[in-house]
Amino acid sequence: MTASTHTTGMALSRRGNWLGRLVEPALQINAWLMYLFMYAPIVILILFSFNASRYASSWEGFSLRWYQVLFNDRAIGLALRNSLLVALLSTLIATVIGTLAALALERYDFWGKLSFDALLYLPIIVPEIAMAVMLLLFFILTHIRLGLGTVIIAHVAFCMSYVAVVVRARVAGLDRTLEEAAQDLYANEWQTFRRVTLPLIMPGIVSGALLSFTLSLDDFVITFFTTGPGTTTLPIQVYGMIKTGVTPEINALSALMLVASVVLVITSLWLQRRT
Repeated sequence: MTASTHTTGMALSRRGNWLGRLVEPALQINAWLMYLFMYAPIVILILFSFNASRYASSWEGFSLRWYQVLFNDRAIGLALRNSLLVALLSTLIATVIGTLAALALERYDFWGKLSFDALLYLPIIVPEIAMAVMLLLFFILTHIRLGLGTVIIAHVAFCMSYVAVVVRARVAGLDRTLEEAAQDLYANEWQTFRRVTLPLIMPGIVSGALLSFTLSLDDFVITFFTTGPGTTTLPIQVYGMIKTGVTPEINALSALMLVASVVLVITSLWLQRRT
């Protein structure tokens, strides 16, 4: 009986090793196929932005022509200026509000804290189209004229949640004994915050600000619903250009936006992991 059990165990072990050797390459192949599916269109877009042809579907050689056309396009320049203005102002406001909200939620207990916490996460959970419609109805009911001002308010409404999440994680990992040591050395609350707390959470604040700037710069749905005439941003400009056909100029613009977004996101992740 013991020998039979031992033989059965050996057979199952060999079978398990055989299955393991078969499954591991299959999982690796599946991972590479997923990466190919996700990133191949991005590589093709960047490649065709250097296409000499005016048609995006045919390759006629390497050229920087469409980047020159892009930099000389006044409509693109105006849309870029509007996007940068909206992103900078909304990031500044959202960073201040999000940081204060993170400190309040992590450090203090107050009436309605649970409800406030839930409301703060709402813009992250709610579908973007639903939030866009709600903001548009709010501006209509309050008789606020649509323009860059409404776009900035809308961007602050969802960006501050992302800032609060990032900063709150940094505050939660903060060593409170450092603040207590500063107070033991006769520093008041403001001096402790300015010289100890703020420098320690600054990587989280900068990371949240970069994430907010990226989200604001790339946003289309909420901007489309809350913008007014003459206040076109870059994503909306790209959408309008695509209606007349995809050209290498759109590929060049998309490639530059992609590179800018990737750089900002990588910088944000690096700052979050910085000790």
